[in-house]
Formats: sequence, C-alpha cells, structure tokens
Amino acid sequence: MTSPPTRGRVTPRETFSRRSVFVFAAIGSAVGLGNIWRFPFVAYDNGGGAFLLPYLVALLTAGLPLLFFDYAIGHRFRGSAPLSFRRMNRFAEPIGWIQVLVSFVIAVYYAVIIAWAACYAWFSIDERWGETYEESASFFAEDFLRAGSGFGIDFVPGIAIVLVVVWIVTLGVLLAGVQKGIGRTALLFVPLLVALFAALVVRSLFLEGATDGLNNFFTPDWGVLTDPGVWIAAYGQIFFSLSVGFGIMLTYSSYLKRRSNLTSSGLVVGFSNSAFEVLAGIGVFATLGFLVSTSAGAGWDDVSGGPGLAFIAFPALISQMPGGPIWGVVFFICLILAGITSLISITEVVISSFQDKIGSSRTTATLGVGVPMAVASLLLMPTETGLQNLDIMDKFVNSLGIVGISLIALIVVIFALRLAPTLRDHLNSVSSWKVGTFWIVCLAVITPIVLGYSLIREIMTLVSEPYEGYEASVLGVWGWGMIGTILILSIVLSALPWRGARHLDGPPSADDDPSDYSYEEGLTRPDENPASTHTSKEA
Repeated sequence: MTSPPTRGRVTPRETFSRRSVFVFAAIGSAVGLGNIWRFPFVAYDNGGGAFLLPYLVALLTAGLPLLFFDYAIGHRFRGSAPLSFRRMNRFAEPIGWIQVLVSFVIAVYYAVIIAWAACYAWFSIDERWGETYEESASFFAEDFLRAGSGFGIDFVPGIAIVLVVVWIVTLGVLLAGVQKGIGRTALLFVPLLVALFAALVVRSLFLEGATDGLNNFFTPDWGVLTDPGVWIAAYGQIFFSLSVGFGIMLTYSSYLKRRSNLTSSGLVVGFSNSAFEVLAGIGVFATLGFLVSTSAGAGWDDVSGGPGLAFIAFPALISQMPGGPIWGVVFFICLILAGITSLISITEVVISSFQDKIGSSRTTATLGVGVPMAVASLLLMPTETGLQNLDIMDKFVNSLGIVGISLIALIVVIFALRLAPTLRDHLNSVSSWKVGTFWIVCLAVITPIVLGYSLIREIMTLVSEPYEGYEASVLGVWGWGMIGTILILSIVLSALPWRGARHLDGPPSADDDPSDYSYEEGLTRPDENPASTHTSKEA
C-alpha cells in the first residue's frame, strides 16, 4: 500500500545540477584508500603484470555490470537503498537496510584512518617517526596508536581530537546538501587529488631504485593465470574498489535527473578508477624500490599493503628521500582527499535512507544520524584497541557483509523478482551505450558464482581458525556479533512505517517526484503551480 504524505507539500528530491558533477562525486567515492594501498600489492602478489589481464576481465564482467546494476536501481526507483528495494517489493526492503548498516559500520572505522593521515601529514614536517623501517614501525604501533588487544576504552587524545575534526568536516559537507555539499566538494577534491598524486608519481620515477621497483611490479608471471585464486583476487579488487554493493552508487544515481546517460557515466567512473589504481601501483612500487635500496633496513619481504604501507613503509622512505617532508605532506594530503570523498559518500547512504524513512529534513537527518555515527567512531577507534577493532570490523564487513548482501541482492532482483529485463530497458532508454544479454548473463551467472565462491571460502576460513589470532571473545563481538546485529536491525527497520515517501510501489511518477522537472528549462514544480502541465521526463 502507498503511505499518505505527512505534509501538504511534496518535498523535491535533491539532484546533482549536471551529470559531470555526479561523475566527479562517483569517482571521488570509488577512488579511496584501497586504490592506493591495496591494489599495488594485490597485483604484486598475484603475478605482477600478468594480473592486469584477469583484472581487466573482472572489470568488464563484474565491475561495470554491477555498477550499471546499482545505477539502474537507484535511478529508476528514485530513492535510497531501502526505499528503492521497497519499491521493488515490500519483502526486499531488508536488503537495502543491510546495505545501510554495512555503510554505517564502514564509516565508523574509515574516519579514523583519515585522522591518522592528517596526523602523519603534520608528523612529516619533523619526521618524528625516525629514519629506519624498524623505527617507523615501532612509532606507529607503540608511540602513535599505543596498540593493545582485548577490550578497553583507553583513549589516545591526539587521534581523538583530529577524528572530531574529520567528522565535523564530513557532516558539514553533508549538511550543505547533494549539489552544494557533495557535488562541489567532489569538483574541488577529485582534481586536486589527481594532480597531487600525479606529481608524487612523477617524483618517484626519478628516485634511485625506482626501476627495480617497477620491474617487481610489472614483470609478469604468466603461470599464475591458471590459478583460480588469482582470478578471485582480481574480482575481489574490482568489486571493493568500485564502491558497488553497499548503497553508494545506488544512492548517488537517485540524485540524477530523469534524462541522464547512465552507462556512459559508469564507463567513465569505472575506467577512471582503474586508471588511478594502475597509477598508484606505479608510484607505490617506484618509491618502494627506492626504500629497499637505502639504508632504512627494509626488504621486499617486509613491506605489504594496507595501513602498514601508508604509516610504516612510506614514513621510512620519506625520511630517506630528498625533500622528504614536502613529499610526505603531499602523500598524506592525498590520503586525506581520497578518504574524505569516500567517507562522505558512505555516510550519505545512511543519511539518505533515514531521511526517506522518517520524512525529515536533510539537517535533521544529518545531525540525527551523523552525530551517533561520529560518537560510535569516537568511542571505538581512537583507543588503544582501535587498530584491533578496525581490522576485525573491516575484515568481516567486507568479506561477509558486502559480499553476502550483494549476492542476495542479485538473486532477489534477477531471479526472484525477474527485473533484469526491466532494468536493462531502463538503462537503454536513457543511455547512449546500450547493454544487452551479456549484461544480464554477467549478473545472473558470472558475478553470483564469483561472489558465492568468495563468500563460502571466507566463511570456512573464518570458522576454521581465529582471524589474525585474535581472541574468540573479541571476534565474537566485533566480527560475528556485528554481522548478526546488522541482520537483526535490518528486519526491525523494515518493520517501521514509512513517513517520508509518498509512493512505495514501483517507480514514482513525476507528480510525486518534482526533481524530474528541469528548472533551467523554465518548468515549474507542480507543488508551486497546480495548473502547470505535467511535463514528465520519465524514461
């Protein structure tokens, strides 16, 4: 049934002013910390240059199809993740809430990594972490994080203060709205990130040992192409780096006007993200080649991806390279820019969903949801057990949460609801680059097989042995307990009545969605002039 409106006026859905703003926002979301510190080592560990072949195949058969899948749902059903799935079928709504809660968890721990990067940008000035790799590792774990294990809330004040600033900036952008906040921030931050990171890469190519580093990165091991694990790694990298499966691209596409070229936008976002990853690989391994050639005491077996790369290996090489403080500041600013645009998009998934559900203003939803997120982040992350909490939450929410809900979403939408032809037709009705049977085959066969295999393998691994040797009680709370809580809350939230959506069954008409009207063409909103002609741009 359709819920009655709670107010006399229909509140227009916010929109991006033009498609290019959406593209920058989507690129800002996709290009995150994982592009810089994850892809280079996934490629390095899986055949070097040879990995680019399965990586490209994964992009074409899973990454882009899933991106188009999210775009089609958000754009056709014109809502946040829960509202879009509710408009498909009332029993599909929990899928959207699981995506929202996954985003909630990611935002809680993702913010503190940005705070670390901000701290290290300041530390770069005096290189207080020391000169060797061993000193840098000791500084990060003992002096900076004061890392411990188990349960505890012993705060690290320096990190907590910066984390507060990160959340103030993030919520400030989101309070400004879709166009003035998210859009304008992306238009500023994404080009700045690319320019600064490109300068860093160019500088790295002229360092001693850079050639050795690039040889380590690009030298292909063609024998790995027969290893199924390498192909799974490629699909995993594409899947996580494109921000698909947990509501971001779905939410952003719902802010596009009705006549928006979806597939061409997706191609730009997908290939831009991959180009940045390759660029990151070049820069990372050129600088690591320099690090290994110095007296810093690091070998190729010592360095790895993730926080260890950013906060241990790079500080050590910054201490060794000419003009290190300057390039250290540039590198950590790049991490901040990449992180903040991704955090904005992740948090928007949660805010948009509650705004749709309860019918509140953006200000109320941002503060009502964003402040509790910030409080949870402040309670869990800038503590002596923060690194442990982050590591466990990140592993479980990515390997089980995102992979699992994406698999369920595909099964429900493609097989149970049989909406693949409808979504295909919607994409083709507004896009210049058409999708066809191959797109449906990717969503119905290739991607579910990869996701299913990955999910089963991860579950078996996590059940058979404690992740990273953590205590069972800690894994039970921040790992399995978190996943269970997400599932329970998704059902509870789905049971609550809708107060902010006029239309709950199928795509909304133009009358219920004033954002369909193109203001720059001089068309008035129907709630401003009841006598206006209903000039619909519905696909």
